[in-house]
Amino acid sequence: MRVPLSWLRELLADAPPDDDLVRVLPTLGLAVESVERVGDPLDGVVVARVLDIAPIEGADKIRLVQVDAGGGEDDPVAVVCGAWNFAVGDLVPLATVGTVLPGDFQIAQRRLKGVTSNGMLCAADELGLGADHAGIFVLGRGSVDGLEPGRPFVAATGLGPDTVLDLEVNGNRPDCQSMIGVARDLAARFGLDVVRPEVLYPIVAEADIAGGAARPTVEIDAPEGCGRFLARVLTGVSVGPSPLWLARRVELAGMRAISNVVDVSNYVMLEWGQPNHAYDLAALPGRGLRVRWARGGERLVTLDGVDRTLSDSDLLICDAEDAPVGLAGVMGGASSEIGDATTDVLVELAWFDAMTVARTSKRLNLRSEASARFERGTDPEVLEEAADRFSTLLGASGVATVEGDVVVGEAPARTRVTLRPARVNALLGTTMGDDEIVGHLDALGFSVAGPLPGAGGAPASAGEVTAYDVTVPSWRPDSSAEIDLVEEVARLHGYDRIPRTVPVSSRTGRLTHHQRARRGLRQVVAGTGASEAWTTTFLSAGDVARVGLDIEGTLRVTNPLVADESQLRPSLLPGLLAAAAYNASHRQADLALFEIGRTFRRPPVAPGAEADRLPDEREELGILLAGRDAVAATEVWQAVAEGLGLAEVELVTAAAPGLHPTRCAQILVGGKPVGWVGEVDPAVVEAVGLTGRVGWVEARLDRLLAERPPVQLHPVSRFPSSDIDLAFEVVDDVPAAAVERTLRREGGELVVDTWLFDVYRGAPVAEGHRSLGFTVRFQAADRTLTDDEVATARTRLIDSVTSTHGATLRG
Repeated sequence: MRVPLSWLRELLADAPPDDDLVRVLPTLGLAVESVERVGDPLDGVVVARVLDIAPIEGADKIRLVQVDAGGGEDDPVAVVCGAWNFAVGDLVPLATVGTVLPGDFQIAQRRLKGVTSNGMLCAADELGLGADHAGIFVLGRGSVDGLEPGRPFVAATGLGPDTVLDLEVNGNRPDCQSMIGVARDLAARFGLDVVRPEVLYPIVAEADIAGGAARPTVEIDAPEGCGRFLARVLTGVSVGPSPLWLARRVELAGMRAISNVVDVSNYVMLEWGQPNHAYDLAALPGRGLRVRWARGGERLVTLDGVDRTLSDSDLLICDAEDAPVGLAGVMGGASSEIGDATTDVLVELAWFDAMTVARTSKRLNLRSEASARFERGTDPEVLEEAADRFSTLLGASGVATVEGDVVVGEAPARTRVTLRPARVNALLGTTMGDDEIVGHLDALGFSVAGPLPGAGGAPASAGEVTAYDVTVPSWRPDSSAEIDLVEEVARLHGYDRIPRTVPVSSRTGRLTHHQRARRGLRQVVAGTGASEAWTTTFLSAGDVARVGLDIEGTLRVTNPLVADESQLRPSLLPGLLAAAAYNASHRQADLALFEIGRTFRRPPVAPGAEADRLPDEREELGILLAGRDAVAATEVWQAVAEGLGLAEVELVTAAAPGLHPTRCAQILVGGKPVGWVGEVDPAVVEAVGLTGRVGWVEARLDRLLAERPPVQLHPVSRFPSSDIDLAFEVVDDVPAAAVERTLRREGGELVVDTWLFDVYRGAPVAEGHRSLGFTVRFQAADRTLTDDEVATARTRLIDSVTSTHGATLRG
């Protein structure tokens, strides 16, 4: 909602500076989205009356204009002007010599075609008051109150600088969709009074109206949709432009100025939050209104020119002959629109059911400023005050109000709520006294009575008040329970004055140990350069057989989503191979994919045991390396093992379904099998449409993560390290991991790291043997190792490996 501060200040007595208002509004629940400064001081611009317009010899596009700038007709000011949209007698803005207009444009005395120009007559855009440059800004004609020649332009028109706030008004604050509502909140916070606009307008008796009765008739046939209805007639209307100050305020508030009657209607809605509608009384057959439910299929052309089909859930405003003339609370009809010929106006102000308006607005996809307010709830008691404001604003131009409003319906009783001071303090964490709580509510317009009787019906003694009886003001339909009043007290007390506390919960959300470990595993595998994939859980029998897995060991779904995909996957290998094949078909051949997912196998059944056991469901890790071999797969596994901090990791040569018979090893951690590493069988690779080698790692998460040791931190040595290389010739059956364990064990605290850097077969290594090359790093935590210490440790390592594994040290 756009709020011009000049408008707001008129409603507040002794309002504080703009910066204080902007600072306080968010603490009241009205967030300030933006602050816009509009207009300029326009010092030196005055009102002038055109006295004479004469041609200039030799010039056909400019004229010499004599104006009265406060000196009277005997002391005119000569100005050269190129605009042609004004005449003698018009009141126009004159920028006198020395004035600086917006854009840093300075007015100087100039000589044109032999004539001296002492100033400039201004267009609206030259004054920073819009984009209109079609001609001079004509303020009026003849004698207009307040627009005396020579009077400063800003003081005469009210079109000076202003500040416009864009406020975020939430759905639970319908009262603040009006200037009065915002002023109420600020007045309560600063301890100010809200200044009610003056009510002063001419009244004419019905008997004095020419042409017969002026009072309209009003009928409400749908009281559940319309609780109150006020109709008032204004006569002597002359439709034309609004006063400059009013039109500008309406536009600053975000609406378009149209005509005096329409602008006053919008002004009253913006100021009081009460939508209203003005009808051309002459266009209302029967000079009356009727509120009823629409009949399904009825049609109405609304003010936006759209022919709309109505349903029986829509509430209508009809004329006295039952023809629809408006959608209640949403938009009026085109048939009774205010026009240039309008002289008598019927003003409607009503209190409509919020849900009725909301349903119609949503069904027709028709949102209006009126429907936005009715949907949130309006004040049923404000109709008379809003009508008086309407009459006052139009009455300034001589429009008279016909005596005797027609009012149908009664405002509902105000809501009453029981408020417990102890509950207020308990919820807010404050220690406010009763007087302070009551004072906050009083300032906001809530009427507090009590205290309520204590136990046994006796009045509560001083300091022992348990509850108050609070009457909610009519403009706060959102407040209907004790918690709503607690929020009001908090708003006015100030959220910044309420101590901050961390809520205590009996259930705090957190990851389980397994979930944290699995998340860490994902990060480790992704760190090797693999991309995480998701593959389907359901496979066809052909998918299982194609990768060399046992179809008899799989589980079949009796009611599969796809008939050909009835097998639950026993491994992640088929899905990741299919993903790699798809990528290869799109020229992405070499890639690394991994997946963490569940696999399913038929449970083993022991002789004599029941066969209806649950499936063997496992959570597994699968890593597929397209275009890479078993060595690369081993390196990836080692990175994973190191990232998880696993100890006693060993690879033992073995065969697994779907993997290369001689390039495959079982993974042991702590002597327990957890998975496999190696290459996919070339026949399987060819069967799925791939080429080249494909590395593979798979591991069971339950076993893998169970072997993960607790994290232990060790100090980093400040002393230098020494590396030695050792190559041993061993029988092919001796695992490299076993040799590495021996090196670590025998090296003790001095061996900080070992790694295999070379595997060699061939001459001069004997048949059935291979050479394993290791790098061993020595480092002490408290000293620099001497050459003798390193040599002694080296000898101990060689002796241990040769004796334990029957190895021979290569030269």
